[in-house]
Amino acid sequence: MPRLDLARLKSEWFGNVRGDTIAAMAVALALIPEAIAFSIIAGVDPKVGLYASFTIAVTAAIFGGRPGMISAATGAMALLMITLVKHHGLEYLFAATILTGVLQVGFRLLRLSRYMKFVPRSVMTGFVNALAILIFMAQLPQFEGANWQMFAMVGAGLAIIYGLPRITKAVPSPLVAIVVLTGVSLVLGLDLRTVGDMGQLPTALPFFHIPEVPFTFETLKIIGPYAVALAMVGLIESLLTASVVDEMTDTSSNKHAEAKGQGIANIVTGFFGGMAGCAMIGQSVINVKSGGRGRLSTFLAGVFLLGFILVLGEWVAAIPMGALVAVMFMVSFSTFEWASLKGMKVMPIPETIVMVATVGTVVATHDLAMGVLVGIVLSAVFFARHVAKLIQVTSTTDRAGSRIYVVTGELFFVSVEAFVQAFDFREALERVEIDLTHAHVWDASAVAAVDRVVLKFKARGVEVVFTGVNEPSALLLDKLATHDKPGAALSVH
Repeated sequence: MPRLDLARLKSEWFGNVRGDTIAAMAVALALIPEAIAFSIIAGVDPKVGLYASFTIAVTAAIFGGRPGMISAATGAMALLMITLVKHHGLEYLFAATILTGVLQVGFRLLRLSRYMKFVPRSVMTGFVNALAILIFMAQLPQFEGANWQMFAMVGAGLAIIYGLPRITKAVPSPLVAIVVLTGVSLVLGLDLRTVGDMGQLPTALPFFHIPEVPFTFETLKIIGPYAVALAMVGLIESLLTASVVDEMTDTSSNKHAEAKGQGIANIVTGFFGGMAGCAMIGQSVINVKSGGRGRLSTFLAGVFLLGFILVLGEWVAAIPMGALVAVMFMVSFSTFEWASLKGMKVMPIPETIVMVATVGTVVATHDLAMGVLVGIVLSAVFFARHVAKLIQVTSTTDRAGSRIYVVTGELFFVSVEAFVQAFDFREALERVEIDLTHAHVWDASAVAAVDRVVLKFKARGVEVVFTGVNEPSALLLDKLATHDKPGAALSVH
């Protein structure tokens, strides 16, 4: 077994050195503007996002479950940090990041990632679309009090980002847009805010730092809700991205290990001056399409990212904010699933409602976790209503004049009313047989419904007999039912 593990590790790390190295350089160049932009969204210095992208990429490469997937600072996570940073400051963000990682490792130990498969597609689509809208909205404050040059810079940036790929795809168009627009701004001396105006850039490697917050229950009350939301959103996006990479590479990945890897990465970045992050769909796609397949591509992407920043720090500080806004608009447009709008014409109405409700909740509350929760609850309600309609009760009479009710379907809290209403308690009978061969009793509500039916018949002097009860249903009825207990019929009126 150890040999097999060593062979697997060797393949994952060194099975595609040339392709992983080239892809890592492309990803690192594309990560720079996004990491800076996500830092600005969160309200922190650009170095926080850059340090996070470095430490998360390197750590996730070692401990993650999906080789070739890129993890770093992301827009989804940055959006959840805004209020925390604004009201409590950077140190509380570091503490929340560490707690986020601890929770994600806990999810791995409890194997909760297996339940991600129960998140419906419509909720996932709503989550992604809401994320795109929030990223777009987060750029709008950059236009407050801006001059015409800002609008021209954003327009020119979008023109380069979407126009250059028609000519060549040899280099990432967002990077070209940033280089060109920075050069134009410096040459013409344009009056624009730059990245350097937004905060400090890294000048050295990150160092170990324990968050300077009180180690009290009050601190936990502050960071706890943010950490829970960050942990949930981070795992949702990471496992969704892992599935995308699985399909692109026709390989499988260990989702439980990915939950652990993301958790360890966030713990490490919290102690090294970074913000919480997760897997990135866009950058992972770039990595795979550029030839990246192994863990080495993720590891080197983080190393190259920090290396480029340390070497080119002065130039990065001169990047105009208009160029970054253009890049983030591109991220927003590419994140949104435009096909979902066309699909609304043919999608079942309940699924459309779930998707729209998820988007609406997120946009209204700026809480991605709340949107997912609302979507899941709505999906469960619609599913329960659908299942409730599948319960059927038919009846016949035998030669002795007894009424036989045949129940087909799932008997649980949603379907109990339809079950009870299917019986005719006014019919003059001596004996009723209830056939549960094709039914299953699931919960206490179902048992209570059975009690209601039996006791109503008994109150009228009708004998009730059950047939075809499967073993799990019989165990539940034996444990919870009261119709066969002494005096039970006396409580029925």
